[in-house]
Amino acid sequence: MPTSRARVLLLAICALFVSACPRPTRAPVTKPEDALVEFSRSLPLRDDGEPAALRAAITESLVWLGKRPVDERFVYGPRQVTAYELRTALERLHSRIRDGMSPEELTARVLEDFEPLEAAGGEDGQVLFTGYYEPTLEASLTRTDEYTVPILGLPQDLIEVPLEPFAERFKAERVFGRLDGRKVVPYWTRSEIRAGKLAGRGLELAWAKDPVALFFTEVQGSGTLKLSDGSQRRIGYAASNGRPYRSIGSLLIQEGAIPREAMSMQALRSWLAANPAQRGRVLDYNESYVFFRFLNGASEGSLGRPVTPGRSIATDARLFPKGGLAFIHTERPVKGADGTVRWVPLSRFMLNQDTGGAIRGAGRVDVYWGPGPDAELAAGMMKQKGRLLFLVPRVVPERPAPRASAP
Repeated sequence: MPTSRARVLLLAICALFVSACPRPTRAPVTKPEDALVEFSRSLPLRDDGEPAALRAAITESLVWLGKRPVDERFVYGPRQVTAYELRTALERLHSRIRDGMSPEELTARVLEDFEPLEAAGGEDGQVLFTGYYEPTLEASLTRTDEYTVPILGLPQDLIEVPLEPFAERFKAERVFGRLDGRKVVPYWTRSEIRAGKLAGRGLELAWAKDPVALFFTEVQGSGTLKLSDGSQRRIGYAASNGRPYRSIGSLLIQEGAIPREAMSMQALRSWLAANPAQRGRVLDYNESYVFFRFLNGASEGSLGRPVTPGRSIATDARLFPKGGLAFIHTERPVKGADGTVRWVPLSRFMLNQDTGGAIRGAGRVDVYWGPGPDAELAAGMMKQKGRLLFLVPRVVPERPAPRASAP
């Protein structure tokens, strides 16, 4: 989504004058042969996860791909693959995955139908991996003296304008706003919404106890409401106000409140709890605001399908093919019995099934970890460099037509 108001205005102008605007770059990648040889020598494609979870994640991509036009094209750097080709290759892989298979066997099955292309990463050539999870927050379906923070549903006056219909160069770009007379203007900021700009419209799905807990649920994109009567309801992303996502962690680092090396979600929570007078100012620094909807099942990604803990990733939707198979190599935190945290390798096949306002460029990946304390630990602490590959369906040579028999 746009990263600033200037970006929104630029895109709006581009939508009207498409011939004058430069084409955004696609995901930078290496050649398949070079990526495979170089990567295999240094870090083999060895999967450290459960095959059943990979099979489940592939299923969700297949459901989504089954609803796409068969000739829709997905860009993998120098390659283009149709939805039919991607779906067919994933179906073959899905049929070959079985519980208990070794990492070596799984890799062999993958490489039968896919070849790797490595993302060039950020300016340093590496990819920054972070994590996200499904938090639980205390809430009530009715407002009380204890539950006063509104959890808002989708406003009817929020306008979402996909720009891709104007030109393919704006693939995955959107503008959000509202009508002011005959003009489309940016939607209300977080501070304006908190001040009551949407009050009285009946948008409240529920009421939270803690504004900080709700803020971090917005950042994660989904969560579970632990209701005051003991029941639970899941909520998921419905839309955002289209304002730029700005990291409050970066703000507190710049202000010297938290050292860069100590920054984490846990550190942020502690600082906000210890400085309640600063809470509103700091939270409003992130103008982006998320509206929710109730979910009937598991947390969903940007494909509208459930995401699989430890097997789904979020990337920049403008650059990387939705629903595609990827491989990552980085580190994740693990808490020991004594409470200390150590870092262990994370190396596995993933499905690209989500995106996010802070996940921009070829050098950013967010790993979904699901619910629970271990997931919260990984989501709060992961900020590790690593490498990202996408697995592209191999080109299947056409079978030559049979020769005519001699007379």
